[in-house]
Amino acid sequence: MPAWKSLARVLAPTLLLPLLGAAPPEKAATPAARPSKQYTVEQFLGSTEVMAPVFTSDGRQLLFSSNASGIFNVHSVPVGGGKPTALTRSKTDSLRVVGAFPRDGRFLFERDKGGDEQTHVYVRTPDGKEKDLTPMKKGVAHFLGFSHDDSAFYITTNERDPGAMDVYRHDAKTYARTLLARNDKGFGVAAVAPDESWVALEEAVTTSDGNVWRYDVATKTLKNLTPHTGSASYRVGDIHPVTGELYVITDDGSEFARVVRPAKEAGKWEDVERADWDIVDTSFSRAGAFRVSVINVDAGFEVRLHDVKAGTQVPLTQLPAGMISEAVFSRDEKQLAVLLETDRSSANLYVQDLATKKTTRVTDTMSRELDPEDLVDARVVRFKSFDGMEIPNLLFKPHQATAQNKAPAIVYVHGGPGGETTRGYNNYIQYLVNHGYVVLGINNRGSGGYGKSFRRADDQKHGKDPLRDCVEARKYLASLPYVDGSRVGILGASYGGYMVLAALAFHPDAFDVGVDVFGVSNWLRTLKSMPPEWGAFRQAMIQEIGDPEKQEAMLREISPLFHTERIQKPLFVVQGANDPRVLQAESDDIVAAVKKHGVPVEYLLLPDEGHGFRKKKNEAEVDRRILAFLDRYLKPATASAPKP
Repeated sequence: MPAWKSLARVLAPTLLLPLLGAAPPEKAATPAARPSKQYTVEQFLGSTEVMAPVFTSDGRQLLFSSNASGIFNVHSVPVGGGKPTALTRSKTDSLRVVGAFPRDGRFLFERDKGGDEQTHVYVRTPDGKEKDLTPMKKGVAHFLGFSHDDSAFYITTNERDPGAMDVYRHDAKTYARTLLARNDKGFGVAAVAPDESWVALEEAVTTSDGNVWRYDVATKTLKNLTPHTGSASYRVGDIHPVTGELYVITDDGSEFARVVRPAKEAGKWEDVERADWDIVDTSFSRAGAFRVSVINVDAGFEVRLHDVKAGTQVPLTQLPAGMISEAVFSRDEKQLAVLLETDRSSANLYVQDLATKKTTRVTDTMSRELDPEDLVDARVVRFKSFDGMEIPNLLFKPHQATAQNKAPAIVYVHGGPGGETTRGYNNYIQYLVNHGYVVLGINNRGSGGYGKSFRRADDQKHGKDPLRDCVEARKYLASLPYVDGSRVGILGASYGGYMVLAALAFHPDAFDVGVDVFGVSNWLRTLKSMPPEWGAFRQAMIQEIGDPEKQEAMLREISPLFHTERIQKPLFVVQGANDPRVLQAESDDIVAAVKKHGVPVEYLLLPDEGHGFRKKKNEAEVDRRILAFLDRYLKPATASAPKP
């Protein structure tokens, strides 16, 4: 879904520690058993990020993307362990591996230019040659998957219509393509049936209401498979690779999302899997022997592996406890690769033999210069907001913070709307905490993971109720005995950046400093400039936030750019020049307007980044500059301390 959504992480097992209502006074924290070493940004960024595991056709190698070189490139490693080998050597654009050819050593990867999200799909042959399979002058392309018989693969592009992603079938040998599905409605493309007779599409009516449609390839007709009354989310889980049966994830008639499939009675659905929290994903292995589901459990995630034929759940044993953010089967369904992390250790790839349970860690990503004992685990906490609604959060407490040594604090706001702060390794949060900041990762109303009522609680209320949750978060932090309540800032990226600007403009006395990373300052402009490839989802965002044509007054009211005279506290702004979601003008304008009123403002514009940071050198610069800014205003007594 092309919104400002945070990437989900999977936690198995999940630590649940709900504190209902306002947090009770805590006992004075005892000092750490040993002094906690303080690290530089270079030491933190010595860790490597890995993602997108894909087995090769023979199951002997695992492909993945890694930023070991400073930018993401494709690597391979033997499933039995060994030194990874770089297969691509880009120095300018990040590459994400998306698929391995079923019968040979070719693989597919996606790349854009400097984070502009105008993604193309490339093929790389074993001799190292690379070819752009989607050489469009303008447009976006994404890999969708291989055909069930391995003779072809599917790519979606919006080259015909900027607002619609069509589905093309590419011959696996010649790359010759044919149009499989013309997507005139601009729906999201989810999956192709095993026999290629139909394509599953997703319609976003609003961000919490949607339908699944069937596009018939032969007749070129559409059918709504999920007509319903009221507001309910329906989206594709997966299509069974053998039977062609559609599995759907929905919250229709329930608070949390569950997995359903067609019932014997026409037009009805039967439950396949339920949980006490949202099931956010379900998918099959290649021949349907296994189905894996991900459940979002209170700022963490759990993975369930199902033996489909036996109808039983398979325990994931012989793996370290931690968050599994990706799980991929080999083609023969004998191996499972997972990406696993903890709060205090970066994500690594593991390969497990599903028969013997033998597990091998195939990457080693943690910086040698970091001692995990110096880092901290997150703790789930809750407080009651202004209207009594319980707000869940993740709390990170520095080792050195005590009632006798009170620390400054940061309210950290995730992206979205509809994102979530989850457990797992967060390099930047650990960097802030290591340098003495208490960090509260708030899941304000409207965040995902807590049921549909909580998720919908911010609709048409942006800049108001969810923002007041952030203001209440400061009060919660001030109640903690180890927090200096007179030194609290707010930091966020994307939608979280908007919340920072809104907090400084609409609650000017709530925070002492703000850090906005590519945040929205003018909703009128941002809603009108949403990327065309988002298709029908553009209207869903308008339904949630506001209509720039019909609700101009309301959107001006909640847009910080029109209220900069109220901003009084120091502001730091970071922006990628190639950002297609939040245009550079959003940051340029807010910086210029705030400066006119004599408020301290710092601005860091990154010419080779988009909506996020893909290059380590840029990440280091951002991290270093933000910490220096926070120290200047929240730690004035330590201004002469050594540079981080």
